Amino acid sequence: MDYSTLKSVLEGLLFVSGDEGISVKTMADVVEMDAEVVLDVLRDLQSDFVRQNRGLRISEVAGGFRLTTAPEHAPFLQKLAYSPARSSLSQAALETLSIVAYRQPITRVEIEEIRGVKADRPIQSLIAKDLIEEVGRADAIGRPILYGTTKTFLDYFGLPDLDHLPDPMVGEGEDELEERTKLLFERIEGRQLTMDDLNRVLDDSEAG
Repeated sequence: MDYSTLKSVLEGLLFVSGDEGISVKTMADVVEMDAEVVLDVLRDLQSDFVRQNRGLRISEVAGGFRLTTAPEHAPFLQKLAYSPARSSLSQAALETLSIVAYRQPITRVEIEEIRGVKADRPIQSLIAKDLIEEVGRADAIGRPILYGTTKTFLDYFGLPDLDHLPDPMVGEGEDELEERTKLLFERIEGRQLTMDDLNRVLDDSEAG
């Protein structure tokens, strides 16, 4: 195995080893080469990542090596980690979001009357994902908070504005909620960002 191929193979081994990492001995066993040679090549590969200003780094952790991200990219990765596309919406959250989207502005009590169950947790989850927000106070006893969707909601579901929400072809009641939820599920289909998606993004950026 020539030097360039060995370096490429080691990079692949690091990738498939994930967060657990891999020891030099294991890599040496896999490529059937001396551990000192593997370590030298690994150090060279480590320097390549830094010198080429790539988005990944090779870190030594607990006696093994693993791929990590460049520390200076942390703000961007944190933004991705907390974006709505990073985590799936539960059925309860999506039902709540459907109600808010079609009935906004709406209070928590009104949401619970439609769903028939408490909505505190779904509401907080949707606020944390920046899909809904407080848009005012209702003119009622206690001045309850009114909720509406955000710009992020439109971006997330690929809508230019609320007039383009899917139009359910059923009447009021549970059937309508089910239909609206189904339509939003269809909108969300394929939008959940998986590790495979992230890896493809990283691969594309490295190739470019």
